[in-house]
Amino acid sequence: MKEKNFKTVQREKHEEWRKTNISTQEKGFQNGKKYLHVIPLNNWHENLWSGIQNDLPKYLHNSGVKAHTGTHNLLSSWIVCANLYFPLKNNAHLRKLMTEFLKLKVSPLVTELSDIELEFAFPQGDYLHPEKLLGETKGSRGSGQTSPDVAFIVKTTHGDGIILCECKYTEHSFYSCSARKIDNKSERENNPDPNRCMDSSRKSDYNSICHQNVWGRKYLDLVHFTNHAEKRLNRCPAATAGYQLLRQQALSEGIAQNGKYELVASTVAFDGRNKSLIDCLKTTGIENFQSDWANLFTGKAIFRTWTHQDWVKFVREHQTKGEFDNWLSYLKDRYNY
Repeated sequence: MKEKNFKTVQREKHEEWRKTNISTQEKGFQNGKKYLHVIPLNNWHENLWSGIQNDLPKYLHNSGVKAHTGTHNLLSSWIVCANLYFPLKNNAHLRKLMTEFLKLKVSPLVTELSDIELEFAFPQGDYLHPEKLLGETKGSRGSGQTSPDVAFIVKTTHGDGIILCECKYTEHSFYSCSARKIDNKSERENNPDPNRCMDSSRKSDYNSICHQNVWGRKYLDLVHFTNHAEKRLNRCPAATAGYQLLRQQALSEGIAQNGKYELVASTVAFDGRNKSLIDCLKTTGIENFQSDWANLFTGKAIFRTWTHQDWVKFVREHQTKGEFDNWLSYLKDRYNY
């Protein structure tokens, strides 16, 4: 019998979990179809840990952040991000634990976690806003622009820092570049030759043929490839599975080059059981994104990763007098973290 993939296992687990944790067994709609692992949109708040069911909707309203369209999907990585990292927003003790965790996983320069923001972007009009820095027009926090799932605003030994994080759960990749898709209904000019992105001989010359440039996007203006990349890449790293990683790398490097922060990091937090995600860039020439992605670029921004299991284990081992047992029990029951 063929072994079930990670997403199938998680879907079946959540279909069972909802029986005793969601108030309705009605199937929800997503992309025009009904699914058992999707709950009715009006019940989306039941997809959240009880400790943030009031605070998170208020945050979204007050900040203008647009939640992902799949918040009623039990497999939503945006919901995983909220359940794992939004509790930091209003809990000083949990922020202290995350400070120590970030020291271990990202940089020993971190001395304090000041705040966290979902779908992070600098204010409109700021040079570091995605519209000016990346050339992404008509977007907003959470829609149509590079907005990291969560940003950790930190203090460091000699200044301020910012850690931008892409949060993943059951996704099989970091998705393919939007400029390689032919869409005759779009107002934007289509790529005349998407196959050129797959040419291994281009290497550091990908910027000269990048169709994102035609759209005014500046991603490849902001990143520079290493000699290691010259040897390893079989195609543009954004072409088939690394688009989100490249955009966040460009955003991080642009922020780092500005000089406002002592520490700028592009990071990925993901489920350690998701082998498909870990291996998704193999045909690009990147055996494991955790260890190999950082070696593709020169610059000031650093790249780091951790697993959701790492974070939960750290809290479980370092909490005081079981203060987070309720939250940890929820994560164990729901995600087996």
